[in-house]
Order: sequence, then C-alpha cells, then structure tokens
Amino acid sequence: MNKAEILIIDDEEQIRKLLEITLRANNYTVTHAATAKEGIIMASNHPPDLIILDLGLPDKDGLVVLHELRQWHTNPIIILSVQNAEETIIKALDKGANDYLSKPWRTGELLARIRSALRSSTQEDIEPIINSEDLQIDLQSRKVKKNGDLVKLTSTEYSLLALFAKNEGKVLTHQFLLRAIWGPGFIHQSQYLRVFIAQIRKKIEDDPNRPEYLLTESGVGYRFVSKQG
Repeated sequence: MNKAEILIIDDEEQIRKLLEITLRANNYTVTHAATAKEGIIMASNHPPDLIILDLGLPDKDGLVVLHELRQWHTNPIIILSVQNAEETIIKALDKGANDYLSKPWRTGELLARIRSALRSSTQEDIEPIINSEDLQIDLQSRKVKKNGDLVKLTSTEYSLLALFAKNEGKVLTHQFLLRAIWGPGFIHQSQYLRVFIAQIRKKIEDDPNRPEYLLTESGVGYRFVSKQG
C-alpha cells in the first residue's frame, strides 16, 4: 500500500540508491534528483509528500535550495547531510527544515523521523490531541492531563507546551521558541526557555531529569515526542 511520495535530492548516486531501496521496502513511492535544479523542477511539477534534501549539491548550496523551496512548498523537508555543525543545523531548521539528520544515518531513526514529519503534516490544520500512555493534551479544550489528573499550567507554560504539541516530532530551535512565545526582542534570552522547560518537565515527566516527552537537542533546541511515536 502506498504511504507517501518522497523526493530525494542528493548528488551521490550510491546514497540515492540506498535511500530508494530502504524507502521502497517500507512502501513509499520514491523519486530522486542529482542536482538542485532538477530537484526544484521535479518538486514544482509534482509536489511530493516529503523531500529528503542534501546540503552539498553541485550546482547550488542546499540552504539556498531549502529557502527557495519554502517559498511555495509546504510539505515536510528533512535535511540529510554530512554537515553536522550546530550552526548549520540551526540555520536549516530556522529556514524551514522539519528535521535534520547527519550522514551516516541510522535507518530506523530516519524512518521514524519520516513518519513523524508526515504525521505532523497531515494534522497541520487540526487541533491536535496527544493521547499517549500517561499524558493527554487536548488543544481544543485546552486541557492537559497526566495519569488522568488535570495538570495545572501557567499561561506561558501552556502556550509553550501547545506549540510543541502542534509540532510533534519536529525540532524547534531556541530562537524559534523564544520568538514565538516571548517575541523577537527575547531571542537571545535562552534562560527564559530553560526555566520554563524545566517547569513543564516537572509537571509532565515521570522523571524530569530523564525526560521522555520533551527532549533536548543539544545546542539546537527541543523536540516533543509522543510515546506512541
């Protein structure tokens, strides 16, 4: 059964073949391009459900390609690159990438990230209801429950958790979170974020020091995951 169509934009033939074999084995439809120009044309002629994009393309910088795609392409884009500097990862996420994996990658992790990105995309216009093992987040009723008990959150804590729930599985950078919750004047006030993340973890995690829902992406930001995901 066809799940989704994935476009691979990568100049290495061996990588494209390996990804294609892996994805087809998991029932995805796969197309691929070896250059930025070819990939942009393919994406514009037949928009895929998800794009896997390399940053080291021969004809154009991958971050520029990402920026160009995001002018009109709203479906998920996952970066898969040998470039693993924190600055590059943050730039890619801030420019609209849904996720970022470094080469070489682990197949299971890549497939999980793809599933998460596609799930978030299909629920984009729906107020999400996270119903995990012991945590329930209903953004329609604005209620959060832990083991069936109502969790009391401040306005800011709720706004932050709701933002994570709406972007389940996606890495949200420090600057994105600070800008979204506190405004552009606070994008360098990372201490705000650390304090509120710690407070939320105390209320939704079994062990705040070993979080299972609100995960830290070191040097980059945070990711909210459901135990079902």
